[in-house]
Amino acid sequence: MSSELGDFLKARRKELSPAAAGLPDDGRRRVPGLRREEVALLASISPGFYTRLEQGRRRASEPVLDALARALRLSKDERAYLFELSGKDAGRPLRRPAQRVQPQLRRLLDDLTNTPALVLGRCTDILAWNPLAAALFTDFALLPEHRRNFVRLVFCDPTVRALYTDWDYMARACVAQLRMEAARDPENPRLTMLVGELSVQDPDFRTWWGDHRVAARTAGTKALRHPMVGELALDWSTLTDAADPDQQLIALTAAPGTPSHDGLRLLGAVTAQPSASLRPARGSADMPDSP
Repeated sequence: MSSELGDFLKARRKELSPAAAGLPDDGRRRVPGLRREEVALLASISPGFYTRLEQGRRRASEPVLDALARALRLSKDERAYLFELSGKDAGRPLRRPAQRVQPQLRRLLDDLTNTPALVLGRCTDILAWNPLAAALFTDFALLPEHRRNFVRLVFCDPTVRALYTDWDYMARACVAQLRMEAARDPENPRLTMLVGELSVQDPDFRTWWGDHRVAARTAGTKALRHPMVGELALDWSTLTDAADPDQQLIALTAAPGTPSHDGLRLLGAVTAQPSASLRPARGSADMPDSP
């Protein structure tokens, strides 16, 4: 991960202006951002050490990483990503057993009859979903198992892509979250294949992946335009399974009395009808690490 660490440090220092870092600007800079020696000064390390760190020829201790995080004005997520990149065990196995949905998450999905919810695994693979999630996004059961991946659908599925009224913002957030996952599991061949595939197919993904933005998947709001029920503003939150931290249940809700809440109820009612165009079957998948 040394090259990833170097690329991340370079990307962050090029974005930080001297003024934002509390340094004077002589106005003679040929490139934007901070120079290497300025980052080293702010972090109280030698310019040579920092240069070798960017080049992947040195490892940094936790105090040095902490100093660099402060010098580069990293956010909480970016700081966590920096530490993840610097502390990975290169000896982990390249393949892992296929993920199986935890029974407690399965029961929770069954109980969320009025709330769209799905379980994401490694690489944002969609491991399970409830009927309302299928009605909201797409009928995941109709997709081949190796294509049930949330980031892939956001970039490559025209139906899912058209749901988002703020697609650029949401898609960039997905890339930032996937980049954070890459730090936790850099040797996952499925992740490498996914990033390679999307980089070839979508220029936006390729550009945003190169930006090295990172974000944790915690909570937020999705603005959707659903073809059956219209505009929806849904709050999403994440529940991480303690038995398998690589599995997260994502639930989408709306405040009672709002048009979005009414829209979800209407979508649920339509989905429950036998003649509904969207099949309301509960889904699951034991995802392999590679197609």
